[in-house]
Amino acid sequence: MSHFAPVANWLANDRKGYTLPRGLYVSDDAFAFDTQVMLKSVWLYACTVAHVKNPGDYFVFELADNSIIIVRGRDNEVRAFWNSCRHRGAKICLEQRGRAPRLMCPYHQWTYGLDGQLLAARSMAENFDKTDHGLSPVALENVGGLIFICLTDDPPLIDRVKADIVDQIAVYNLENLKVAVQDNYVENANWKLVMENNRECYHCDAGHPELISVLGTTGFGKDAPADAALQASRDEWRHLGIDRDLIEFPDGWWHRIARLKLANGAVTQSIDGKLACQRLIGPFTEPEMSSLSVWTQPNSWHHFCCDHVVTFSLTPIAPDKTLLRTSWLVHEDAVEGVDYDPEHLAALWRKTNEQDGYFSAINHRGIANDGYVQGPYALEEKLVDDFKTFYVSRAKAALAQVQS
Repeated sequence: MSHFAPVANWLANDRKGYTLPRGLYVSDDAFAFDTQVMLKSVWLYACTVAHVKNPGDYFVFELADNSIIIVRGRDNEVRAFWNSCRHRGAKICLEQRGRAPRLMCPYHQWTYGLDGQLLAARSMAENFDKTDHGLSPVALENVGGLIFICLTDDPPLIDRVKADIVDQIAVYNLENLKVAVQDNYVENANWKLVMENNRECYHCDAGHPELISVLGTTGFGKDAPADAALQASRDEWRHLGIDRDLIEFPDGWWHRIARLKLANGAVTQSIDGKLACQRLIGPFTEPEMSSLSVWTQPNSWHHFCCDHVVTFSLTPIAPDKTLLRTSWLVHEDAVEGVDYDPEHLAALWRKTNEQDGYFSAINHRGIANDGYVQGPYALEEKLVDDFKTFYVSRAKAALAQVQS
């Protein structure tokens, strides 16, 4: 693995409280390392249970050349398999999402059950054993309805993350939601810059007027003032059973969970602060002016409101291209055109994603410049530093594994 020597050198030159060395953002070497080594060593957020709502529903998650099928079985279990036929390796699921009674390879029609077992293979030798040729499984964890996968045979622990997240999102009952809108948006920036941009609101006052009119900026690097209004909100949250203290990347773990009061009388994260879906979700019987935000390293963030959930995942496509996938979930019984308008539901975060795409792109272009030097994080960019520190520590550990 000597071809990762430049990566090892850049990681060794990391400076605490500063941005990464240039090569880790813009080079082909770092892209190969991230997609072949580092990101395969950690848990990645892929989708929700609502993306594979019924038996036979599948969702394809891709990381560079790796393709994984996430599918709900007839027993209602959600499983993950490598998207590669056990015959001669052809890709099985060619669409990003779909539904099928069984998984059939389009090349030679080898056919698999939704549990990955091989059901049919024509013209094989007499001693051929179908039970030895099921689809190869991928580690999967259902975290309260958020689906995480890990592309290594020896996944790291996820128990603390799972317990903390389930404790707070279980009330939203993701199994009872459906995907109303899904956007796949390609940003012209390295995936780490897209993540860094998400982890701070230092740019929000100038960059996201629509977003901060309903979210405010506290809780995203700025501490919320402990005033009487917040205390009154917490009393209401306690009554609903949803009051919790902030969890912020505890003990080297990789999750942050915060319930935040919305701003300016907003009852949800919509472009006008008004309900985006009339059919409320979870424990809510009337509009409630907070949202629960969940962040996981290294590739996701999620917002849970009284009327809908919005989830974000990102995956690198090239050194300077990142797929940002945004999904808006509403109650399964909500009727489009009656309870919600998809355009209104998606408008706020579509606008924000477009603005963030611009900021990430100019950030990448500036770093690609020979004049780039590592710069210091501002005080309210603490969460950016947390992400960068996570990346460096996991990158060093993954590099040590492949070099040993």
